[in-house]
Amino acid sequence: MTVCVKAIGGRIPISELVFARATISIIITRFYLYKNNINPWGYQRRLLLIRGLLGTVALFCIFKALTILPIATATVIQYIYPTFTVICAYIILKEFILKRIVYSIIIGWIGIVLVTQPEFTSNNNIQETILAIIIAIFGALMTSLAYICVRKLSSKEHPLVIIYYFPLVSIPLSIPFIINDFILPSGTDWFWIIGIGIFTQIGQLCITEGLRQLPASQATSLNYSQVIFASIWGVLIFQEKITSSIYLGGFCVLISTIISMSASKTKQAKI
Repeated sequence: MTVCVKAIGGRIPISELVFARATISIIITRFYLYKNNINPWGYQRRLLLIRGLLGTVALFCIFKALTILPIATATVIQYIYPTFTVICAYIILKEFILKRIVYSIIIGWIGIVLVTQPEFTSNNNIQETILAIIIAIFGALMTSLAYICVRKLSSKEHPLVIIYYFPLVSIPLSIPFIINDFILPSGTDWFWIIGIGIFTQIGQLCITEGLRQLPASQATSLNYSQVIFASIWGVLIFQEKITSSIYLGGFCVLISTIISMSASKTKQAKI
């Protein structure tokens, strides 16, 4: 998905990409819901709508960051969300934060500083870079909240229902932004737009099913492989340079995630 968004390169408005992605997703999901005779509306509708809203905001942020930042940088920043998940769990669920979690948060943010540092030295538009980094971080926060909702919903809702509410919310939210800013895609743009919808749908299904069958910590660790793939695509397709600072920053974020997961497993063992 990230490759498709990056390839469009800002030629198509973000709201239009979100709308196209949601339209393709809702058609595919509705078909499978009907085929398997599953009630599309679910049982926890309020939480499903909240999950859809959080996911939509996160999607806007991720797409915007990808149009400005290199794929590897935007993806590594996105993967600060496990530390946000811990903080949100402390605030919302009143869960106790272990000392090692504090260390993981510090290490994670050191990683973010290292990853973004090359952008300030190589990009002349500092304000645009800072804005993109802030947007990417906010997107990570929204992702963490959305994952908390998915984890809570997975005990009662079918994965397809959870996925269905994502585009169900995304479509009406993106329409107002499209009305006065619509650009008709041309040429290969159609290919990339369709790719966004299809690949995102596959990813959502895999993530939702993974969160249902695996502990959140294990699902998160497997999902981190996206950083590796993003770096490879960035180099091979877009000729992006991966500096030592980005490698070190990505390693810090990985260590931060591992510490967060180990703390989660320790807590589960005690319970």
